[in-house]
Amino acid sequence: MKVLLLKDVKGTGKKGEIKEVKDGYGRNFLVARGLAKVATDEVVTDFKEDEAKRVQREKEELAEAQEVAEKLKAIRVTIRRKAGENGSLFGAVTKDDVVEAFQKQFKIELDKKSIEVTHGLKHVGVYSLDVKLGHGIHGTLNIDIEAQ
Repeated sequence: MKVLLLKDVKGTGKKGEIKEVKDGYGRNFLVARGLAKVATDEVVTDFKEDEAKRVQREKEELAEAQEVAEKLKAIRVTIRRKAGENGSLFGAVTKDDVVEAFQKQFKIELDKKSIEVTHGLKHVGVYSLDVKLGHGIHGTLNIDIEAQ
């Protein structure tokens, strides 16, 4: 019996492979548990089309992430806060504040979970933060914190 593996199966093969297996193992274990489908021409064609769509979608997401990374390099957001005479802020600038400022000033949507703050933003100055954009792409977020 030929089956198309839908998931990696230890000792049998990887996702997307067509394998020849014994009838009982194929029907009673692989197909019954949703790990594989019987490899008919229609099933194989559908799987290949779905894979092609997934690859295309990943390429588009990768291009979009690279575009956002390039945009982030070129811009700097300014955040104004009350500060003491020595430049210390009255309260820290949070990830929510950064995301909100970027949304207002540049209409760029960022997820606050993707921003990495290695040190507290508690003083007036210029900061560069790392942003995870997906697919292994990182952008640099430039922030200028000014006193009011």
